[in-house]
Amino acid sequence: MSLSPFASLLSGERVLTTPRFVLSPLVVADAADFKLHLSDPAVVAFMDIDPHTDIAETLDVIDWAQDLRSKGSGVRWAVREREGQAFVGTAGFNTLVWERGCRGEVAYDVSRRYWGARVMDEVLPTVLGFGFGALDLRRIEAIVTLGNDPSCRLLERHGFEREGVLRDHAFWKDQFWDQVVYGRLG
Repeated sequence: MSLSPFASLLSGERVLTTPRFVLSPLVVADAADFKLHLSDPAVVAFMDIDPHTDIAETLDVIDWAQDLRSKGSGVRWAVREREGQAFVGTAGFNTLVWERGCRGEVAYDVSRRYWGARVMDEVLPTVLGFGFGALDLRRIEAIVTLGNDPSCRLLERHGFEREGVLRDHAFWKDQFWDQVVYGRLG
């Protein structure tokens, strides 16, 4: 299997910064903080996972993120405060498509302690800049679970257009979920 053209761009310690935050690839050393983050039912309410109760669940997510990055098919960064290095959440691309597309799917999550602090208003432009710049993406999309209004408003503030609703598109937590598709062209 050949690697994606993105693999070399995502290899190594690809760190992004904003005035308040540092984004570094998610690694095993993040596991304890990440587990605490993902154990909050409010944080995972619109995600396809249940609250984490075991570190093994969190390590599986980190393995998934590292596998994406090693293949060049995605990247997930741990977001930490520049001052004090407190874990704030994650952001990145769950999917990068080169063949027949040149697009990425952006995703993010923020610890409840930071809700209302405009973390993603600061982080998202940096992630998008990396996508449209270094990765030379033509399109970045986001898939949001219907009802996650703060995420929809964030995307709209940053130039994404609501393109439609995929009815009963996803199934987790014993039910089907409608998904809202957002897109932005570079």
